[in-house]
Amino acid sequence: MLSHRPRWLFCIMKAVIGLMVGCTSTKQSNTARTATEQLLISNAVDQSLNKVDFTPLAGSTVFVEEKYIDCVDKGYIVGSIRHKLLQAGAMLAVKPEEADAILEVRSGGVGTDVSSSYLGVPGFTAPGMIGIPDIKIVTHDTQKGIAKIGIVVYSTRSKRELGEGGVSMARADDTNTYFMGFGPKQSGTLQYEVMRSTALQPGQQIREIPIDVAIGRPAAAKSTADDPALKLTGGEKGE
Repeated sequence: MLSHRPRWLFCIMKAVIGLMVGCTSTKQSNTARTATEQLLISNAVDQSLNKVDFTPLAGSTVFVEEKYIDCVDKGYIVGSIRHKLLQAGAMLAVKPEEADAILEVRSGGVGTDVSSSYLGVPGFTAPGMIGIPDIKIVTHDTQKGIAKIGIVVYSTRSKRELGEGGVSMARADDTNTYFMGFGPKQSGTLQYEVMRSTALQPGQQIREIPIDVAIGRPAAAKSTADDPALKLTGGEKGE
């Protein structure tokens, strides 16, 4: 009886594996990066910038300095910040000398990570038997997009910082779950944002309370009387 146990075990495992055959998925893309990867990063960028209150810059002319940002989707980040400034009522300057304030943007980390996990039995190979592969009952494949964006604003005249500035970080994720090889069942913040976006009415906006980044308001006019440096010294130009 004992000598037949390995044979019975092999038959049982073979039958279980046969029953667990299901659907499989293959990562394919006709572009250099998949749409999911691009959406994860842009979604994380959007969430990060939604935490920043740009309204103190309303009525001011702002130049966006982008030389300190070096990451994937740099154009999307810079364009989104310019859009946020316009929505807040600020005006965009073509040159630094034409602006009331300079907004410098930097990236602390913009990219994606992939992780996989499963619930089941690890594969094994017993002496004298064919190797048994992993038996995966539930599988989770998760891809995460992270955006860490730093912002500082300073006056073009006094060269002093306007507000404390700061760093805003957000994460977006997309998870595909398979049960006995069948699926995927999609979940995560990316799917939530996609569903929520399709449900929005035209012109509807989502505004969030700023958390990590603080920006001060520069002087609206370039008059010598309003120059902060002159106010500190109490002097006048030409004296």
